[in-house]
Amino acid sequence: MKTPTPSLVACSALALVASGPCCEAFAPSPAMSSLSTGTTCIATSLPAAAASTTSESAEPTRPSSPLDSFDVHAGERLPWYEEGYSTWKWDGRNGDKGHSINYLELGDPSKPSLLFIHGFGASAYHFRHNIPELAKDYHVYAFDLLGFGLSDKPLEDYSAEVWRDQALDFIEEVIGKPTIVAGNSLGGFTSLYATAYSGSDGREDLIKGCVLLNGAGRFRDPNAPPESTDPNPVVEKIKEWIQRAVIQAAFLYTKQPARIEQVLKQVYPISDANVDAELVESIRVPSLDPNAAEVFYRVITKNGSGPSVYVDDLLARLDDKPLLLAWGESDPWIRPQAADRIQALYPQSRRVSIDAGHCPHDEDPLAVNRAIRDFAQEIHGKLSRRYFLSGMGWHWVRISVRIEAYCCKFYLSN
Repeated sequence: MKTPTPSLVACSALALVASGPCCEAFAPSPAMSSLSTGTTCIATSLPAAAASTTSESAEPTRPSSPLDSFDVHAGERLPWYEEGYSTWKWDGRNGDKGHSINYLELGDPSKPSLLFIHGFGASAYHFRHNIPELAKDYHVYAFDLLGFGLSDKPLEDYSAEVWRDQALDFIEEVIGKPTIVAGNSLGGFTSLYATAYSGSDGREDLIKGCVLLNGAGRFRDPNAPPESTDPNPVVEKIKEWIQRAVIQAAFLYTKQPARIEQVLKQVYPISDANVDAELVESIRVPSLDPNAAEVFYRVITKNGSGPSVYVDDLLARLDDKPLLLAWGESDPWIRPQAADRIQALYPQSRRVSIDAGHCPHDEDPLAVNRAIRDFAQEIHGKLSRRYFLSGMGWHWVRISVRIEAYCCKFYLSN
């Protein structure tokens, strides 16, 4: 078992499972059909009951959602539904779990897709100011990571690979078309991890670009001492008891609404105007789940020193894929130096500085939406041109050339 860093213990006391941002342990410093065997998309949404079918042979239909009547052009933020939006049944890494994953989608299904992935302790609702605006031009999705938000909270091993595979499976089985992923904090690391492994294991490479909104993760440190390979079992057991007591006590203390609000305001240093009752409630409600405290403990102890894979190694696997850093430059937890290092390791990345803290997408959504829209338009524009020239486009080019040649021949002969 990895021993959480001192910064992690401090962060646990401040942030808990309910705080929107991820713990500093992750910081770099110290459609809708049955799509594949074993994974099904359930036509349910809450608070509505499961949709009924008229016959066994009926065509699969898009699940109903409380957002079906939502008007993206009304200029409103996403509404908070305590019961959730829609449910996707995910079998997990072992293929036999059947986890219920809360997710939402908004926008025209014929348009290019975007996927948002939230940070530590937050949920899809954290993108309430981004999804409606970007859904005007894109088919936008967001889900709750396993163990967070309104998704299931099974008592299992929570490694970074679990969330990577969740993202890859969701894109393949639910979205089913080329997608840009954007994630905040832990969700940023998950987005980067999924992008780096998209197309592996025989999958189709459906991730065409990645956006890091103050993405978490650790970098290689050549001066770091080697980890102990022969731990003392007695010492490790004592550490486990202490960790469990401290972390779960922090969880119980800090899940009160006033404390959640206080922590959120610490990481919205430029403007805390969007730290409101709905955001606090979207964080508090998941913490009431009977498994929430134990899941929090397992996430912290498994990832206490940061995910086992390094940002350096993921960047090396991107193979020149477009990468946008929409970075809150006043983040008290993940400093701008992290973005500096990503740029040094991946010079083809693009950076847009946001006057915000750890959650730039919610603190300054206008700036973030503009940056993502510009990035997405460039990527999907290239994809459209590539499709035109590789598919039907060439067919029409050949016809045009033949017509032009015929016209020239006719003109010259007369």
